[in-house]
Amino acid sequence: MNMSYTYQDMMIGVVNRLIHTLASHLYPNSVRVFLFRLIGFKIGSNTFIGKHVSFDVSRPDLVVIGNNVGIALNVVFLTHRRDVSLYHKDKGYNDYPFIFGKVLVRDNAQIGTGSIIMPGVTIGRGSIIGAGSVVTKNVPDYCVAVGVPAKVIKELDQ
Repeated sequence: MNMSYTYQDMMIGVVNRLIHTLASHLYPNSVRVFLFRLIGFKIGSNTFIGKHVSFDVSRPDLVVIGNNVGIALNVVFLTHRRDVSLYHKDKGYNDYPFIFGKVLVRDNAQIGTGSIIMPGVTIGRGSIIGAGSVVTKNVPDYCVAVGVPAKVIKELDQ
């Protein structure tokens, strides 16, 4: 996949990364949320985003966070990854194209410290992601998912 970038694209990328770096370290939460929205992430009302949360700035339009969501510190949201399904022994890292996917976190979900949310994942309404989990598949509404990769271990009473 040959992608060419204009000077304007590169400048927008640099500005977005600077704003992201600033946002992930600032207090209070309302400032962090404001700056992440400024970059283009869709973040609902009354959502808490902990310090050092990292959003993939390559495609902010692919991140949608609902209302009343709690995101603990050091969580990573990815909207792209390399397509290693095309793996061959003699190919290098840069020989694989990117795959992009939307990340959707529905209302009232909670994401534990140090979790990684992979591209193309939806975290259901009211679900809880345990600390340190790597979410590679969708998590249904009102479930607890933990581990690497994250697996549903409990369904919650609505």
